[in-house]
Amino acid sequence: MEKLYGNTPCFLNAKNIAKSKSTEGIDAVVYGIPWEGAVTWGDYTGCELGPKVMRLCSARYSGYLPELDHIDVFEHIRLGDAGDVDVVPADVDETMRRIERFAAEFWKKGTFLIGLGGDHGVTYPIVKALANKGKKVGIIHLDAHYDNLPHHEGDPFARCSPFKRLYELEGVRNESIVHAGIHGPRNKPESGRNAKEAGAVTITINDIREQRDLKGYAAHMYKLASQDVDEVYLSICSDVLDYAFNPGGPVDGNGLSSYELLTFVHEICKQGVVGMDFVEVYPQQDPSQFSAHLASTVVLYALAGHIWNEKNMVSS
Repeated sequence: MEKLYGNTPCFLNAKNIAKSKSTEGIDAVVYGIPWEGAVTWGDYTGCELGPKVMRLCSARYSGYLPELDHIDVFEHIRLGDAGDVDVVPADVDETMRRIERFAAEFWKKGTFLIGLGGDHGVTYPIVKALANKGKKVGIIHLDAHYDNLPHHEGDPFARCSPFKRLYELEGVRNESIVHAGIHGPRNKPESGRNAKEAGAVTITINDIREQRDLKGYAAHMYKLASQDVDEVYLSICSDVLDYAFNPGGPVDGNGLSSYELLTFVHEICKQGVVGMDFVEVYPQQDPSQFSAHLASTVVLYALAGHIWNEKNMVSS
């Protein structure tokens, strides 16, 4: 097993490219963003530990998914682990710059890019780096919350604010931002208004629950996000899941089941996304690390969808 550093294995036994950053022979790159900015509620903290613990948990898994037509993901894709962004805990602005530079290096190389957070504030610099390539970007955002408040106690890059910053970004088409799975009273009234004023699409948990065809609805989300853009990015906060399926995430009930989330991830990636992130896993809240373990399956379902898309694009 390849080690990344110390006792930490590479995610899903990926090739260690942390020093070289070489993507020769690599189809997809995973990296960590061990960042937690402003804490928005008391001592509910620790998501900067997410990348390490997700890697540790991933050591148990192969790439074989019998429920997805017996695909073995790693027969089709070589995964590289690029290590972690070198964050600066006391410096939000510098950390945002470092995340942007790190992501930009891999966006230029054209590999499928998978970020493991960290809090949701990291999505802004990742997508900014993508948009800076001159691409117009749409986003499917799976989350209980809009994360579009102007700031948290003066911090414009807090976990509750990345989509407010993305609304302001010229390279993102706001009408192709799809906030999906939104639910619960931890949202604020201004969040819904901010999304509406920006022109973003809201899909609530009830909108999803009323659908009989999850796969078809995933295609509908993708159609909205891909309209008049060059690339679609997928951003997932763990709390789109009900807390019964996500003990290591923020405490939100009435969310998706693990089956519903995995179905959406797989079907969205089958449509064609350029990369994704999975954020807000709090290992200190979850002694059994169920949420960190689920990250491996989420990534494998995404990669299986990406493989399907690549094969069908070539054949067409």
